[in-house]
Amino acid sequence: MMSSDFFSAMDRPKLSRRDVLRTAGVAALAALPVSGLLTADELKGRIKQSVCLWCYNGFLSRTKMDLDAFAAACKKLGLLSIELTGPKEWPTLAKHGLICAMVNSHGITKGFNRVQNHEECIAKVREGIDLCVEHKFPNVIAFSGNRDGMADDEGLKNCVTGLKKVAGYAEEKKVTICVEYLNSINHKDYMADTTKWCVELVKQVGSPRVKVLYDIYHAAMMKEDVLADIKNHHECWGHYHTGGMPGRNEIDGTQTLDYPTIMRAIVETGYQGYVGQEFIPKRDDALASLEQAVKLCDV
Repeated sequence: MMSSDFFSAMDRPKLSRRDVLRTAGVAALAALPVSGLLTADELKGRIKQSVCLWCYNGFLSRTKMDLDAFAAACKKLGLLSIELTGPKEWPTLAKHGLICAMVNSHGITKGFNRVQNHEECIAKVREGIDLCVEHKFPNVIAFSGNRDGMADDEGLKNCVTGLKKVAGYAEEKKVTICVEYLNSINHKDYMADTTKWCVELVKQVGSPRVKVLYDIYHAAMMKEDVLADIKNHHECWGHYHTGGMPGRNEIDGTQTLDYPTIMRAIVETGYQGYVGQEFIPKRDDALASLEQAVKLCDV
């Protein structure tokens, strides 16, 4: 893993991004190379990388950077997607040759584990599938919902029943529904919080278009063996998210997960989908943190 003084050890250009922000404003950033560390052409590209927009909302607000400039910076870094975005943002993404690798649907707490939610959840997922088809995006997100006193086996049965009702539509449209694995510490009471439960969900639904969004940070928070999960159950994972452990911040040596090793394990499974950077930058220069993460994951 990279040490916390990663950037100071690199041969960076004399004019840093902080200098640009301070002297010329954020608008100048989009017109300059993102940095001297790498360009999109220098990436190996064995991992198709994406980024979750919500993690940068604070940075964009603080620096008054708009989505157009952020998308330009992401493109220069070699990212292929800005995910968990909506239709109003997609024309800007398309302008820079980016897609949305994971489309939103229903909410986290009110999910497929309750039969009374099925009509609403299925409608939202179908809407997401239709948007994916229209814009040539690969995945739509879904959630188990919270336990709220429900036993896990009952919730699993209900999720399987509900997802089977929309799986055929996903197969027809060639879009993958990804139920997100979340820890039930940050997302208190969330049901899909163990590898065993998530794997069983995929197996019981039995559709190549219903898989799990395996969030590495969330799995680590639940004390799962991430490398073993990737090796043993990779066929169940339709998408991956990153995040430093335990603070969900930069994925470098300031936290505990060895992301280059994790990415190599993903590559070895033959995975062809996307990995979404979903850490929350602590550094003032959030784009430097994103750039570092892209480099770390380009194995």
